[in-house]
Amino acid sequence: MSEQLRVAVQMDPMDSINIAGDSSFALMMAAQARGHTLFHYDVRSLSWQDGRVTAFAAPVTVRNVAGDHFDMGDHRTIDLGRDVDVVLMRQDPPFDIGYLTGTWLLERIAGETLVVNDPVSVRNAPEKVYVLDYARFMPPTLITRRIEEVRRFQEEHGAIVLKPLHGNGGKAVFRVDADGANLSALMEMFNQTWPEPHMVQPFLPEVAKGDKRIVLIDGEVAGAINRKPGEGEFRSNLAQGGFAEAADLTPREREICDAMGPDLREKGLTFVGIDVIGGEWLTEINVTSPTGIVAIDRFNGSDCAGMIWTAIERRIAARAQS
Repeated sequence: MSEQLRVAVQMDPMDSINIAGDSSFALMMAAQARGHTLFHYDVRSLSWQDGRVTAFAAPVTVRNVAGDHFDMGDHRTIDLGRDVDVVLMRQDPPFDIGYLTGTWLLERIAGETLVVNDPVSVRNAPEKVYVLDYARFMPPTLITRRIEEVRRFQEEHGAIVLKPLHGNGGKAVFRVDADGANLSALMEMFNQTWPEPHMVQPFLPEVAKGDKRIVLIDGEVAGAINRKPGEGEFRSNLAQGGFAEAADLTPREREICDAMGPDLREKGLTFVGIDVIGGEWLTEINVTSPTGIVAIDRFNGSDCAGMIWTAIERRIAARAQS
């Protein structure tokens, strides 16, 4: 049996999660099954004083019972450098200044406590920006706030997809047909809503065949599912009504995973989910709070949460020996 660990989970409120598909809950269940102790805290409770980073946290136990899936003890201040062995950074985006501040604070406990995923790498690898490191696997892509650039891109590629650079879960993703109807209004709305540039890509008809979520654990493929759009939708995100089916990897997808695997390990990105459309086009590298392991395990009979904990325990053992 592995060493019992004290685990602090930085995530959204426990009563707001859907345990049937929530990856953070699956990780907590797997940790508890290994004898690890769990704490829960909100990122907004992080504090720094006299060189110490603390959180207002509560001990928590979990169980796989919908509507009655956790018990929580009294909140107290815990020192994230001294009182726990692992911090799971699992709150959902938006990837905003609040998210960034959380990474700046957690970076300060790096010499004492293992943070998964590594906060420095998370900060430097937002989903739709880090993916540019692998542009050779991406569809044609434009990042801009200028409508003139978008119009030129659309003249070249026809129908396009416009999406926020730091969005998540398929929210605010728009298809604009080749005639450009409503493009001006959409760009006005995007520019008024978000200060950063936006991402523009051709609409890929291959999305009807699915958008594959591939999970990598310490740079190694753990499994995949194919997500297909629901009725009347082009977005395949499960949060937007998409549905999942079992999936194997294409040779191109294997090539993509082999290319990024060593980099993910080196950066301390233990749990990563990438998205590939049509078996060919890499669109995102999800490092902030990746999902998909529950569906993957359901289809493949795997134990991704257990594999993640094995990787975490391996990293902790290596730190102890160094």
